[in-house]
Amino acid sequence: MTLFLCGFMGCGKTALGRVLADRLQMPLIDMDAEIVRQTGMTIPEIFEQKGEEAFRELESDMVRTLAQQTGIVSCGGGVMVNPVNAVIVQQYDGIIIYLQQSFEVCYERIRNDKNRPLVQRHTKEELQQLFQERERWYQVNATYSILAGSTPEESAERVIKILKKWSPAFLPKEEV
Repeated sequence: MTLFLCGFMGCGKTALGRVLADRLQMPLIDMDAEIVRQTGMTIPEIFEQKGEEAFRELESDMVRTLAQQTGIVSCGGGVMVNPVNAVIVQQYDGIIIYLQQSFEVCYERIRNDKNRPLVQRHTKEELQQLFQERERWYQVNATYSILAGSTPEESAERVIKILKKWSPAFLPKEEV
């Protein structure tokens, strides 16, 4: 079974994923890093040379592959905006956790990140609008939603609490 962490850029998915991977004794896959590794191109290079649509297709292909494995996946911010990706996860009994974080916190974390093409191409106001548009899709496509804690460990506790109640088979014996 695979646990997919979704949410806006900078919400803390990868930091949460690291803590969960350690606690649940599962591998962590950062989708953006894996796409970079597999293509040999940075995300900005993919956007520039192939376009955003090609990048989104790479994400969907990766969802198909990862949904059939066991692990924790830190999704790129746009992955679970695509309802097809959510359906694929559900077909393989995966779990999608939406990590809710305020726009202001996300923006402070991403605003100077040169490796995020959408951040580089849009104003703060445009990113806030994108945040609001995506938030609806995260909520619709997620299996569960949690408010981000003040630390990744606090967020992990919230996820583990959900898993204990709804998916205990997902947890190692010492966490049950």
